Amino acid sequence: MLRSRVAAFLAAASLLLASCGGGGSNASSTPTTPTNPTPTDDYTIPAQAALSTDDVNLILRQAVGEAQAQGLPSVISVVDRVGNVLAVYKMNGAKDTATIPTPATAGGVDFDAQGVTFPAELGAIAKAITAAYLSSAGNAFTTRTASGIVQQNFPVAPNTVGLESGPLFGVQFSQLPCSDLNRRYGVDAMTGPKRSPLGLAADPGAIPLYKNGVVVGGVGVMGDGVYGADDNAIAPDADNREEVIALAASTGYQPPATITANRISIDGTSLPYIDAQASDLKSNPASPPALAGAGMLLAVRGYYDGTAVLAGTPYGAAGSGYRQASAADRSAGTVVSNPDAFILVDASGNNRFPIRGGTDGGDVARPLTAAEVKAIEEAAFSVMTRARGAIRQPQNSRMQATISIVDTHGAVLALARAPDAPVFGTDVSLQKARTVAFFSNPHAADDLNANASADVRGFVRKLRDFINDQNALTGATAYADRPIGLLARPYFPDGQVGTPNGPLSRPIANFNPFSTGLQSALIIGNIAAHIGYVTSGSADTPARCTTLPDVGDGGMNRLQNGIQIFPGAVPIYRGTMLVGAIGVSGDGIDQDDMVSFLGLYNGGVQIGTVGNAAADMRISSTVIPANKGGFLPYAQCPVAPFLDTTDQNACQGK
Repeated sequence: MLRSRVAAFLAAASLLLASCGGGGSNASSTPTTPTNPTPTDDYTIPAQAALSTDDVNLILRQAVGEAQAQGLPSVISVVDRVGNVLAVYKMNGAKDTATIPTPATAGGVDFDAQGVTFPAELGAIAKAITAAYLSSAGNAFTTRTASGIVQQNFPVAPNTVGLESGPLFGVQFSQLPCSDLNRRYGVDAMTGPKRSPLGLAADPGAIPLYKNGVVVGGVGVMGDGVYGADDNAIAPDADNREEVIALAASTGYQPPATITANRISIDGTSLPYIDAQASDLKSNPASPPALAGAGMLLAVRGYYDGTAVLAGTPYGAAGSGYRQASAADRSAGTVVSNPDAFILVDASGNNRFPIRGGTDGGDVARPLTAAEVKAIEEAAFSVMTRARGAIRQPQNSRMQATISIVDTHGAVLALARAPDAPVFGTDVSLQKARTVAFFSNPHAADDLNANASADVRGFVRKLRDFINDQNALTGATAYADRPIGLLARPYFPDGQVGTPNGPLSRPIANFNPFSTGLQSALIIGNIAAHIGYVTSGSADTPARCTTLPDVGDGGMNRLQNGIQIFPGAVPIYRGTMLVGAIGVSGDGIDQDDMVSFLGLYNGGVQIGTVGNAAADMRISSTVIPANKGGFLPYAQCPVAPFLDTTDQNACQGK
């Protein structure tokens, strides 16, 4: 049993463009360029809007009124768009704790966060943050949406076994409390993005909040004591009271009906939004009760002091942790040149991640230069501005995502984003970049084998045996995030029932969204420490996930915010030498794949010194034993991805 066992929470080869998987012989000598130039202003900058204290009080009153009517005293949390906790309210009679269920198939054996009990307020906060972080002006996602896209089948239901896993499989292990990217309560005031106590949630009962079409936060409800996931997305939920309470809470702060998740489909399947409707309400949100006597504001160590309801910070204002890059930033060469680009900043408005060269000179003979990093980031940003978004309404909206570049130590060399990209993609893009830099690194096996956990160490042997390569994870092979993710699925090939699990996953009998395999095993100790800090005041987890060895001059390891196991990242090479990685997240996994893969290709052609791994180095060239599935793709680009050209094969031969 893993130590303290505390809570965290939380395709396919047949669709692959073969030329992206193993490279081709007809590689172009010039980058792909649009047939028509894109406009100077690619994106609309979101209006700066925020929840006031009156707004937060009304949301709480509406939630409390419905919870009373439903007979479900609850803990209710409201957060702003960048994760600041504006209120935690505990009703009289609300359950003190919540528990992550153990799968019936596990035979009583728990792994990672399965079976764990924790303070209910942490579930409410995580749920509210999830709804806020996954949403934008182009899409409104709930924790039910999250539940639908992180499980082993998509959609998940008893009769859908055999389908591939959810498109964001693994995203629940992002925004972790140990992340070095996400900020902490009391650090830099109200700047974000803030960490979540349990990562992202898949337990229905949270809804994003909007004002005039602008996402301003989320509300999360924890009342039934079970912090789980919906295992049947097709059938009505037998107990949807938490979601009904959240629906009442959001009255007057609903997203536009045109952007809710049920208006968005992936591979022909509409995403779930909520399993509740106005007719389910038993209260009148237009006349909510007063809060006096119904409960109390609740202090939560590390998140909220409980003394008063707070107002939110407008996303895009420097104080939020995000702002539009300025002309001075661009003239200094520390950001991409696109005037619409957004960057992460500290409380003083200073760029947290200006473009710079690699920090890994002790391990790499010729680290990435600032000029090379800028060329790759510029090229990737350009591909993004031309791409058609996959999860945004209206259709044919431009893709919006975050783009991160790291060196082989995992140090951030650049980070830029489209203005309205979902907040969750900030941390995830960095996770993705670090993941592929780690797996492609000559030190990967040594780092894992140095871990104190025998569970973590065991994944090295499992991977080597599975792909029949006893030298795997020593730098000879380039791993993109798509194949890493497929190796981390509870069936391999993905979704094919009756086949063994991938070597980085738990077997299906022990798998659930709270225990995915290596991904969860690496960080469960960090979450244990954090829960202990919240509940008893013991030492908090440091702002560095995993207990892998330090690199360079110390002070960091290669996986400071954990790993991510869905597509959207590729390693960067100088010839056969790994020098870094690029990760993209925010608007469709094939779109993320294309921006990383094609952005690196275009930037490499422009500068002439770096690029994608040679075809024969890619994991897609490794012959997997036929009885285990036989093939791993490298990257997959969407069909007809661009708004300005009919190009059907954007990644062919590259």
